[in-house]
Amino acid sequence: MLKKHLVDFSIIIFIFLTDRVSKLLIINSPETYEQYGISITSFLNFNLIWNEGIAFGLFSFDEKFYYNLLTIIICLIILIIIWLMLKSKGFEKISFLLIIGGSLGNIYDRIYYSAVPDFIDIHYNNYHWFIFNVADIFITLGILFLICIEIFSSKKQKNENN
Repeated sequence: MLKKHLVDFSIIIFIFLTDRVSKLLIINSPETYEQYGISITSFLNFNLIWNEGIAFGLFSFDEKFYYNLLTIIICLIILIIIWLMLKSKGFEKISFLLIIGGSLGNIYDRIYYSAVPDFIDIHYNNYHWFIFNVADIFITLGILFLICIEIFSSKKQKNENN
């Protein structure tokens, strides 16, 4: 089974390591701890924040019990996604690989740091999008790809039935 999924696990490891390196570069950069972080362009800053919740800071808890419960739930969801990836093929499998790689990056941070370092700050004038990280990009792409697959497969199925 390992040989069969060697490429899959290589993709997951590549995504995980890309996320880890990006976070370590930001965490070890003293400029990211300043008020506005590192200004990259007129609409992009690297500004380190520590996210104790899930995506975009949702469900941030001060109490350790809820934080640990949420972490356990996320681990169970990752296991389900791994199972789905093993059962899928093609573009659907790639979508799951993106989600798994990013999820493992963020769960590592939740366990090691008790928070996820987010640092990509996209803004226009005074409007700021939620600060996120490289793992979030892979997770979001994987989810968007799965949504597209579902939309196009349901359209195809609908056309075949007519």
